[in-house]
Amino acid sequence: MSLDGKVAIVTGSGRGLGLAYAQELARQGASVVVNDVDQSTADAAVASITETGGTAVAVVAPVGPTETATQLVDAAFDNYGRLDILVTNAGVLRDKTLWKMTDEDFDTVINVHLRGTFTCVREAAVRMREQAQGGRIVCIGSPTGQRGNFGQTNYAAAKAGIVGMVRTWALELKKAGITANAVIPVAATAMTETIPYFAAAMEADAKGEPMPAFFRRDLGFGTSDDVAGLIAYLASDSAAGVTGQAIGVGGDRMQLWSHPQPVVTAYRDGGWSYAALNESFDEEFGGSLQGVGETFPPLPEELQKTTESE
Repeated sequence: MSLDGKVAIVTGSGRGLGLAYAQELARQGASVVVNDVDQSTADAAVASITETGGTAVAVVAPVGPTETATQLVDAAFDNYGRLDILVTNAGVLRDKTLWKMTDEDFDTVINVHLRGTFTCVREAAVRMREQAQGGRIVCIGSPTGQRGNFGQTNYAAAKAGIVGMVRTWALELKKAGITANAVIPVAATAMTETIPYFAAAMEADAKGEPMPAFFRRDLGFGTSDDVAGLIAYLASDSAAGVTGQAIGVGGDRMQLWSHPQPVVTAYRDGGWSYAALNESFDEEFGGSLQGVGETFPPLPEELQKTTESE
């Protein structure tokens, strides 16, 4: 189903995953408001869309402040007369362990990812509700927000918070016909270029060759374009019945993440005192404690050689 006549905003779309999302939305017919903090990067992103027959304009501003959210939504209405789709992708990293992370490290990531998602969605929702023709909100999460990751207190908090907000917005915006979903991408980016485990995949991608099947299927790790199709689908009329979901995608794999659910329920007459927990916790819950972080399987031998040569 075409996105002809639709208007989309994609934050943080000057390069990488965000650019792939903007290009795919334009390829499917949407007019796009591109966003980046660098003018030349934003201009290049717009050119990559218009030179292939698409329609795009740029807003150069940092995501986070309400003023930027207003500027983005105004650009959609001023240039195209409406707004149908918002994809909140903008983000930064300030990775450090808990005991080394400064207030500035924490606040910077929270401001862009979490507050920036909130301010942009709030502004878009207000205008979409006034427009009274429904809408699509797609927010970008991360496996780190689902399972945690060493050195990413700030990023994990922001990405987990985004999924929580999406579930709330799905409830609040349902009556207006506006859906809200989170996408959990796993793809080759500048961050994965320096990780030896992904060396064979990154080398293949750099050469324009298909990534080894181990990465695409076993790990669900692929290219930006592998994620972009889901973004466009969730932005379409076909996905009118999909809301409040967290959907993982990468390579050849797609996953529907469950909402958190109890895995064990136990009862004790009189409640769970300190003494009762000392007596019974291991028996009742010890075998069901949940894992944290991502655990990757060993690389196949032929891919280990590629990694070792890097």
